[in-house]
Amino acid sequence: MDKILWFIKKFIPKNLFDSLAPLYHYALAVSGALIYRFPSKHITTIAVTGTKGKSSTIEMLNAMFEAGGHKTALLGTIRFKIGDESRPNKTKMTIPGRFFVQKFLRQAVKSGCSVAILEMSSEAAKQYRHKFIYLDALVFTNLSPEHIESHGSFEKYRKAKLEITKVLKKKLKPKSVVVANADDPNADLFLKCGAEESYPYSLSNGEPYTVDSSGIRFTYKGVEIKSGLRGVFNLYNLLGASVCADAFGVPTLSIKEGVERLSLIRGRVEFVKLSEDNPNNSKQNFDVIVDYAHTAGSLGELYKTFEGQRKVCVFGNTGGGRDKWKRPEMAKVADNFCDEVILTNEDPYDEDPKQIISDMLPGFKKNNPEIIMDRREAIHAAISKAKNGDAVLITGKGTDPAIMLADGKRLEWSDYEVAKEELEKILK
Repeated sequence: MDKILWFIKKFIPKNLFDSLAPLYHYALAVSGALIYRFPSKHITTIAVTGTKGKSSTIEMLNAMFEAGGHKTALLGTIRFKIGDESRPNKTKMTIPGRFFVQKFLRQAVKSGCSVAILEMSSEAAKQYRHKFIYLDALVFTNLSPEHIESHGSFEKYRKAKLEITKVLKKKLKPKSVVVANADDPNADLFLKCGAEESYPYSLSNGEPYTVDSSGIRFTYKGVEIKSGLRGVFNLYNLLGASVCADAFGVPTLSIKEGVERLSLIRGRVEFVKLSEDNPNNSKQNFDVIVDYAHTAGSLGELYKTFEGQRKVCVFGNTGGGRDKWKRPEMAKVADNFCDEVILTNEDPYDEDPKQIISDMLPGFKKNNPEIIMDRREAIHAAISKAKNGDAVLITGKGTDPAIMLADGKRLEWSDYEVAKEELEKILK
C-alpha cells in the first residue's frame, strides 16, 4: 500500500494530492475497522504518545501488566508482540497501516490478550491511523519540536497529538484515563482533554530516588524499586508507566516485579558487549552504546547520562525534507557534550547525504568533527578511538532495520550488530 502511495505521489501534483490525502486516509481507517470488526472494543487499549520515550514506556507498561498476570499485546517502533510471540518491527514506521493495526488488535483479542499497548505518533494521527481505535487510556510523556516541516508548525504538531485524546472524551470504554507528565508545559492540555480520570506525574512521584551509573532507584507508593536502566529520562518513563498501570489495578509489588525484570530495551541506551565466553571479552574496558536519540533534546539527555566519561559520538541526520532545522541544533548539543564527533550517513532518502552533513557543520564551534560517510566505517573509527573508561555513543537509529535511500530503496541495517562486529574486529 505504501509503495503504491509513493508511486502516486510521484505523478500527482502536490496540491491535489494534499487535498485528497485526508479522504484517502479516512477511507482506509474506516475500512480496516469494519473488516476486522472494531477489535479495540473488546480489549483494554492503552496508547502512549509524546516526542520522546514512547517505545520505552510501552515496554515498561508491558512488563508491569505481565507481572500483574495479564496476557498482553504490544505494538510499537521496536517490535510487535502478542502473548509470548514477538517479532521486530522492520517497517520503519511507529504505527504501520490501518489494516495492519486493526488486524493486529483482532489477533490480540483472538489470542486471549486482556491488554493491548500501542505507541501513537503525530504522523499516525495526521494520517488518521488512530481513528476507530477505542482507547481506555493515553499516556503523554513530553513534547518538543519534531516533524515541524511535515506538520507545518509546532502548534500543528501539538494539535495532532491532542487529536488522539478526543476518543477519551467520548468515554466509549469502561475506563477513560489520561496520564500526563506534569513537568512538561503542555501537560494541562492533555489532562483537561475530557477523560473521566486524569493522573499527572512528575519526579516527585518517585521520591526518594537516585539516578547514577548503576541504574535507577525510586520509590513508588512506599515501595523501593530498582532498575538497571540509565538516565533521568528513563525515570520519567518508569513513573508514567507506573501511574498508568496503577490506574488499571496492577498491584504495586507487580509494578516493582515488572520493572526489575526489565533489564534491557532494545535500541534504547543499549550496551554493546561481546558474549562472556568470547576470548576477547575481557579486553573491553570502555562502553559502546546504541540509542535511538534523534532530536537535540534526546541527544542532550543521553549525553548527560554518561557525564564524567570521555565521549566519542557518532551520528547523522535524516533526509527527505525531514526537520532540516534540527541539523545544526543537534550539532550544537554534540559540540557541547562530546569530546570527539564523527558525522556519518543515517537515512538520506532522496537528499544528498553530504549536503545533510554540511547542514550540521554550522553547529560546531569547539569540535572539528570527522566526516566518514560510510556508517560502518564511522562506527569502526569511533570504537578504535575508545580508551579506558570512555563511552562510544552511536545514535539516531536504535533498532531501525534499514538505511533509507533514494527512490524508495533501503539498505538492511542494524547499528547494534554492526557495532558488535566492529568491536570484535578491534578487540582481536
